[in-house]
Amino acid sequence: MKKMFAASAAALILLAGCSAPATTHPAPPAAGQSGDVLATVGLAGKTGQQIVDELDQSPDARPLPLRASVRYDHVVIGDGTNETQVPIEGDQFYLSIAPFATQTHECFYHSLATCMGELQETDLHVRIVDSTGTVLVDEDTTTYANGFVGFWLPQDISGEVTVTADGKTGTVPFATGPDDATCLTTLQIS
Repeated sequence: MKKMFAASAAALILLAGCSAPATTHPAPPAAGQSGDVLATVGLAGKTGQQIVDELDQSPDARPLPLRASVRYDHVVIGDGTNETQVPIEGDQFYLSIAPFATQTHECFYHSLATCMGELQETDLHVRIVDSTGTVLVDEDTTTYANGFVGFWLPQDISGEVTVTADGKTGTVPFATGPDDATCLTTLQIS
């Protein structure tokens, strides 16, 4: 019974941990709030890219003691009371991928603090090709402790992601526009 309850609780955390698409954009923070929030969560002075990389690649157990989700051109950071947005500079889009073999969860905006994928610290090969056939990524890598692996891609493109792990492969489409997901959890390897 305890194992069943723990599994149910874990599944709820997984499902609740990732963000759905927002129907409205949050209001900008009040003056001075940005620095206060970032200082509170230990991220003061960091760029949007640095925040994303640091939190997604963190070896710490999830959930992390903050709120953080990746959007098209910014990262939303919260301390439980206040929230702020940190811009992602340049024309970069962060796509966080959680390949899976048997179980996944719905996700739209990648939560850097709570999202968990099935294949944690798993060796895999990732190939990302845009719609013109240009190879953007073709490398061996390892999923982070949260079961994801992330890539900085150009904004406003589309293409396919192919992942191979343990002799199994899966391919799914992706897009990096303002209305597209930063969290890819539909790539099943088989």
